[in-house]
Amino acid sequence: MSRTPSSSLLIGIHSVDSALTRAPQQLQGLTVAEECRNPRVQELARRAREAGIGVETQARAVLDRRSEDERHQDIIAEFIPANTGVEKDLDGMLDAIDTTPLVLVLDGVQDPHNLGACLRTAEAAGVNLVILPKDRSAGLTPAARRSASGAAEVLPILFVTNMARVLRRLKERGIWLAGTSDQAGQSLFDADLSGPVGLVMGSEGKGMRRLTSELCDFHLCIPMQGSVSSLNVSVATAVCLYEVVRQRRG
Repeated sequence: MSRTPSSSLLIGIHSVDSALTRAPQQLQGLTVAEECRNPRVQELARRAREAGIGVETQARAVLDRRSEDERHQDIIAEFIPANTGVEKDLDGMLDAIDTTPLVLVLDGVQDPHNLGACLRTAEAAGVNLVILPKDRSAGLTPAARRSASGAAEVLPILFVTNMARVLRRLKERGIWLAGTSDQAGQSLFDADLSGPVGLVMGSEGKGMRRLTSELCDFHLCIPMQGSVSSLNVSVATAVCLYEVVRQRRG
């Protein structure tokens, strides 16, 4: 299975299963280890063949090399993402939203497992668009995709080179930007998040960059009742997104 410049890898049973279930049109082919006797892998190969997706077998050592130390569980898939865009696609991706927009901006999340967890929660919470910086971010690595449990293949994701310009465009489109900071004076639970909103989360440790923070319309904090001063970015993202969900359902 040859790799094209625009293609990526899905690694492991769960990632391949999610793609087969939710976005099979993106799959270019599967590779299964010759030594594999796992019935779950064999079932995935059967489903792929039924969907017209090519399946080949290779020595497990080949999968080891291709997966670059990720635990592949004897199966990897080649796919071409159909859900991602770049900065020029912003207006078109916003135009495709047919509900009150909920945008998640992840301003420099560095850990791929944190990024994947954020994407998984975003998909579950009904986020319409995720915006990531092209640089200074973990990127959609195999580890991030694995942690996202299929969300990275279906969520609309925009990669941008100029975050400030994109944030200004969101504001022009009527989307209010809510920045998150443990130094903010307003509680998450006291803010009105029922309208068009872009939730802006900063990186681990440093938080939002200065210009990103300045472009936010208001800033929110998660009330902390214990002795710890902050939450992991993926946990904080989940808390904030589900407060939006709660308000909109209410």
